[in-house]
Formats: sequence, structure tokens, C-alpha cells
Amino acid sequence: MDFHVKNSPFNEEQVESLNRLLPTLTELQKVWLSGYLTAQLSVPMLTESETQTTELPAQSNNNTKSKEVTILYGSQTGNSQKLAEDAGKKLEGIGFQVTVTPMNDFKNNNLKKVQNLLIVVSTHGEGEPPDNALSFYEFLHSKRAPKLDNLCFSVLSLGDSSYEFFCKTGKDFDQQLEKQGGQRIFPRVDCDIDFEEPAARWLEGVMNGLGEVQGGNTETIQAATPKTVESPYSRTNPFRAEVLENINLNGRGSNKETRHIELSIEGSGFTYEPGDVVGIYPSNDPALIDMLLQELNLNPDDSVTVNKQGDTYSLKEALISYFEINLTKSTLEQAVKFSANKELSKLLLPENKKRLKAYIDGRDLLDLVRDFGISDVKAQEFVSILRKQRARLYSIASSLLANPDEVHLTIGAVRYEAHGRERKGVCSTYCAERIQPGDTLPIYIQSNKQFKLPEDPNASIIMVGPGTGIAPFRSFMQEREETGAQGKSWMFFGDQHFTSDFLYQTEWQKWLKDGVLTKMDVAFSRDTDKKIYVQHRMLEQRKELFAWIQEGASVYVCGDKTNMAKDVHHALINIIETEGNMTHEEAEAYLANMIQQKRYQRDIY
Repeated sequence: MDFHVKNSPFNEEQVESLNRLLPTLTELQKVWLSGYLTAQLSVPMLTESETQTTELPAQSNNNTKSKEVTILYGSQTGNSQKLAEDAGKKLEGIGFQVTVTPMNDFKNNNLKKVQNLLIVVSTHGEGEPPDNALSFYEFLHSKRAPKLDNLCFSVLSLGDSSYEFFCKTGKDFDQQLEKQGGQRIFPRVDCDIDFEEPAARWLEGVMNGLGEVQGGNTETIQAATPKTVESPYSRTNPFRAEVLENINLNGRGSNKETRHIELSIEGSGFTYEPGDVVGIYPSNDPALIDMLLQELNLNPDDSVTVNKQGDTYSLKEALISYFEINLTKSTLEQAVKFSANKELSKLLLPENKKRLKAYIDGRDLLDLVRDFGISDVKAQEFVSILRKQRARLYSIASSLLANPDEVHLTIGAVRYEAHGRERKGVCSTYCAERIQPGDTLPIYIQSNKQFKLPEDPNASIIMVGPGTGIAPFRSFMQEREETGAQGKSWMFFGDQHFTSDFLYQTEWQKWLKDGVLTKMDVAFSRDTDKKIYVQHRMLEQRKELFAWIQEGASVYVCGDKTNMAKDVHHALINIIETEGNMTHEEAEAYLANMIQQKRYQRDIY
């Protein structure tokens, strides 16, 4: 096929280049290039350091057309897992033999036997792999990683562009698989928090690419793709759950406000297990939005379009209900066109990366408008630079067996002073200050198979959950009480003060009395001269705790990832090292093996 200047948008030089290139391409390369160009219209362009992912694939050395596809996922909260499972069902629907496996269940030595590999992985924290991806990630980046000259692969990467290391884990997998000799079925796609559309485009590209590798007809494959039937309520179609109860769990004089919220899910069709999470779509503080509109000198009643479907709201309602008001790098980059202040452009220079990160932390749209003189902007122009409001995830604090048609949450209200004014957590203070019994919250339930009770009801469990990290363990105990599980259980809980901050105290005391809970250790850091935390209680009980672990107990940790989770992790390694008479490296390997066996699980945030 030849291009001609008169019927194409290309100039003569480009036409000559295209006519020289096209006849040399294989069918696989043509499909790949078509998919790549389509994907680039909807996903972030790759950086200069990642240009190796844009090269056309060489012709495969693999002459055997395998119908087997392996899908490996690394997931912290369940999104990657669901996308991987959905991809598996679609591929099975068009005749492929598919294995969908979490990365920590995959036998690394089998990698060299795989011919078609799909990776679906999220990035956790500051560019870190999810817990269940860590062992495979380390293997692939080690000297033991095999050459993969016969491998065809593609990577779907999930992340949040408000973080510095956006989709880093997926990028690392993509580059390392290529380094080991693998060839792309379809280029990596990096998804932001609205991942459904780019993920669908990735899967379509993968199916087209696999069909070409197998010698299949692309149109037949697309026609044969089964249409997924979504449950009535989901992440993209939340259920309006009625608030049955909203009470403060903290006593008088506490420095904290922790809300216990009970929601009705009657009529939703939702089911859940202990360890699963609820996503809540919050509304922004109307008082803050009023200040923002006043600063922008915009009419709150102006009509704005909020999405591709053309839905319209008043500007004020859109800012309250539809858009994110926290800052991201992307928001600042787009706001430059509305500001004459050169300091904003300077802040975005590569050499000011640390300054930019520090500025974004704890600030919102009102700061941006005030600090850099955003003015003379129209309502539609302003909302065009904003991100859609994202859901906030909370661990479920109830068992469905114990509370049919209900889901309970434990939410700590976030309030602090920063940059000259009081700051409030968007969702936590929405729930604490503006939601009353009888109101409704838009929610969905997300499975979290990486944080589940042992299948054996006789297995012992050790739970570490200070503060609101107590939430999933309340669901664990309710479930074990309902099912009559006989395994031993040990809870480590901590907070500031015994008298005001012992969350669900009477329930835990009753479980102890009834024998549902075997043992409980508490640490109230402000009640002693020297601050005592949960990791200190664990170290005090090191001998018995290690004995439980040696007998097969599973360890669960929930709560703050920045300090607590790291401190508890180090305490566990210390306990295993000293009580097990091991070297530090042997203790780390022991704990890594527990992760592999799903006996060390974390739900950290």
C-alpha cells in the first residue's frame, strides 16, 4: 500500500519514508505499530529514558504458536487482580488457555517455559512493588533471571500520577523483560486512577497482537470477545448506601476523632469478606469551595461540562462533587498558562523536583490560586485542568455473617495546621462533619485477596493494628466468632491514651472473656514517660511470638505505612533473628518465605 501526498496528511518527505518502511514490516509489526499509535492518543508519552519501549519488535524466534497465556498480577488493593482476572476471561472466550496467578504464587523457574506473558501490576508507596509482587520482581532483576528470547509479553501498569514515581513498578518490569530478550505483544500502557478505559484499550491491543502471533484473524477475535457484564454497582457505578450510625469512638479529652460508621447495603447485591475494603467518593468542603470561587472571581452558577459524555453541572457543584481539589504535578503544569507569575514555571523545572514535591504536599487549589495569581480564567478552562475526584479506600470493620446487609467502617478524621491555615482530610472530615444518619454515601466494595484469614479455621493468627488499623481485625474476630474457628488469636493494639483511645474496648474485652481472642497486648504511647508502641510490645513478647510463628501462625499488619509498618517489619526480623538463632539475612529470607506462603500479609496506607 502506497501513500500519496494528495490524499494523506503527510508531506513528500514523510510519504517517501513511509513507503520505504511499510513494505519491510511483518504483519505482527504492522499490528503492533497500529496499536501503539492508538495507545499514544490516550496514555502518557514515555520519557526520554524509556524510549526503548517504543522500538518496533523484531521478528519472533518463536516458531511454535502457543495458545497458552500466563497472566501474572501484583496487587495491593485488588484493582490489578480484577483487571488480570477479567483479561483472563476474555482471552479464554476467544480460545486461549489462560493461567491467572498472583506473582508470589508463580514458580520463578517456570518463567523460561512461558511463551506469552501478560503483567498487570500496580505501584505501591514511593515506587515500590506490591507485597505479592516483591519476590518475582527481585528474581527478575537478579542474576538468576533467565534469558527470555522466546517470550512475547505486554505490561499493564497501574499508578497515581500525583505520586513522584508514577507506575514505576510496571515500567521496571517492562524494561527488564525486554532486557532479558522478551518481545512486546503490545506496548506498555500506564494507567492513572481512572484506569478502565486505558486498560480496555491495552487488552484490545494485546488480543490483536496475540491473534497475529497465533495467525488468527483480528476481526474474528474482536467479534468473539465476550462482553463483560458488570454487577449493578461498582467503582464506576457506586451504590448510595444509607448511613445507619455515625459515632465518635474516642472519649472526652482525646486528641483524635475516630468515627464508627455503619452503612446499609441492602439492595446493593454487595458481598464481602473480612479483609476487603470500601471505596467512598467524597464531596469537598463547601466553605473551601466558596473561598476558591471568590479568589477566582468566578460565578458559582456558571455551567461547566465535566466529562466526555457531556454531563454538566454548575461550577460550584462540580467543584464540590466531581473534581479533586488536592494538587498534583499535572495540575500545576497546566495552570502555568493561567499565571503570569514566573515562579510557577521555575518550580516545575527538573532541578526543582524536591521543591515541587514539598510545595504540593499539604496544599490545595486555593493555595495555587493565591500563591501564583491565577486569574482571568473562565470556568470551563479552570475545570479542564482538574482531576476527577477519586475514591478513598477504607478497610471494612465488620463481618457480613455477623451484620447482614451492613458494612462498618473506622475512619480517623484528619485535621492539621499547615502553610498558614487549617487543613482537613477530604473524605475523613466529610464523614465526620457533614454526614448524618439518614444521609447516603456513594460507595463500592473492592475485594482484597492479599489480606485474608487462613483457609484453615484451626490456624493461629497474630494481628498488629494500632489506631484505625484495628478495623479489619474487628471483622476478623466477628467472622471467627460466627464460624466457631478454633485457631488461637493474638491482637497487638496501640494508640495515645487508654482512657480515651482504646477503640472498641468493650468488644475486645468480651472476645477475650469468651475465648474468641486468645491474647491481647496494648501500647498507649502517651500514658508512659517513654513512648511505647506496638513493635515494643512485640519485642517484649518475642519468645512466645516466635513460638506461635514456628507453629504456623499467620501475621497480619494494618495501618500507617510510613513509620509503623516499617517498625513492625524490622521488629519481626529482629525477633526471628534472635529467637531463631539466625543471621540477619536468614531472618529476612524466613520472612520472605512467610510472604510467599501468605503467612505475612499487610494492609498499609
